Amino acid sequence: MTSVLSRIRTVGNHLSSSVAATPRPISTTMAQKENILNWVDPKDKSGEFKRQTSVFRNWIENKPGAEFPAERDRYHLYVSYACPWAHRTLIVRKLKGLEDIIPFTSVHWHMGEKGWRFVTSDETLPGENAIPDPIHSDFTHLRHIYFEQNSDYTGRFTVPTLYDKKQKRIVNNESSEIIRMFYHAFDHLLDDKFKGVDLFPENLRKDIEEMNEWVYNDVNNGVYKSGFATTQEAYEKAVFQLFKSLDSLEEHLSKSSTPYLLSSPTITEADVRLYTTIVRFDPVYVQHFKTNIRDIRSGYPNIHKWLRHLYWDVPAFKDTTQFEHIKYHYTKSHGQINRFAITPVGPVPDILPKEEEVDAVKAVAGK
Repeated sequence: MTSVLSRIRTVGNHLSSSVAATPRPISTTMAQKENILNWVDPKDKSGEFKRQTSVFRNWIENKPGAEFPAERDRYHLYVSYACPWAHRTLIVRKLKGLEDIIPFTSVHWHMGEKGWRFVTSDETLPGENAIPDPIHSDFTHLRHIYFEQNSDYTGRFTVPTLYDKKQKRIVNNESSEIIRMFYHAFDHLLDDKFKGVDLFPENLRKDIEEMNEWVYNDVNNGVYKSGFATTQEAYEKAVFQLFKSLDSLEEHLSKSSTPYLLSSPTITEADVRLYTTIVRFDPVYVQHFKTNIRDIRSGYPNIHKWLRHLYWDVPAFKDTTQFEHIKYHYTKSHGQINRFAITPVGPVPDILPKEEEVDAVKAVAGK
C-alpha cells in the first residue's frame, strides 16, 4: 500500500509540466481541428465510440530495393506504456530480441489537448526510456513527428509510431502490422534463438486470425466502446458483448492443453493481443470504463491463471507493463469520464502473485 500511496502523492509533479510550449507554428488546418479528446463525436447521437483507421501503413522488408529495408538502428519506435496497442509492440520487440536493433522512446502518460507529450529532462518516470525525444531535441509532443512529415496533417497522433530516422518518415502507426514486421523482417540480424521465435505459426494462423477478429472487436476495443459510450444504450450494447466474449475466452482456456490460447505449445500473437487488455482490466477498466459485471481476479479463474503466468514467468510481459503509466493515463487524461482526475488507489496489488487468490476465491476453493 505504501508504494501505491507514494505514487499518488508524486503525481502532481508530473501533471504540473504536462503542457509544454510548441517549438514551431501549427498549421491553420490543425488549429481548426476538432478537439482530439472528444472520443465520441458530440454530434453522433448513437453515442458509440468508433475507432479511426491508422493512416501510415508502409512495411519494413528484408529484400533488395525495399523502400524501408530491414537495418540495424535505422528505425525508432515511439510508444506509451499506458496504451495497450503500443504495449503489443514492446512485448514482441522483446520476445524477438530486437532491443539492440530497434530502440524506443515512451511518451509521458498524460495526454492533453495536444496529444501525447514527451517526458521533460527534469522529470523521472518509471519504465525504460521514458525520456525526452532523443532524435528531435526541440520536439515536445508526438504530434511534431507527424507535422514533420506533413505540416497539414489532421489525423490523430497515435502510438505506436514506427519512424525511419534515415528518411525522416513515419513508416507505420498500426500496431497489428508493426508486430508482424517484427516477427521475421529482422531475422537476418538475430541470433538463432530469436530467429526461432514464431508468434504466428503456420499451423495456427487460421485460428489466430479468427480469434483476433472477435477479440479485437469485443474485448480489445470493447472496453473502449463501453467506457467512451455517451448513451446508456451504446454502453450496455458494448459491455454485454464484452462479457459474453470474456466468457468465451474463459471457456477456451479451460479446454487448452497448454498455458496458452488455442492449445499452442508456445506464446502466439493471440496471447500478446489479449494480454494488453486483460492486464489493464482490474486496475483500470473495471472502474474507469464501467466494465464491472465481473473482474478478472475473482470472476475468471482460467483467464486469471493465464494472465499471471505471462506476467510473472515471461520477462517480455512483466518488464513492459508499467502500472503507474496505465492507471494515471486513463484517470488523469480522460476528463470527460473522470472530471476531477482522481486515480483510485485499488485494486491492491495491481496484479496478484501466482499462487495467491482473493478471499472470495479462497473460500470457494475451501482454502
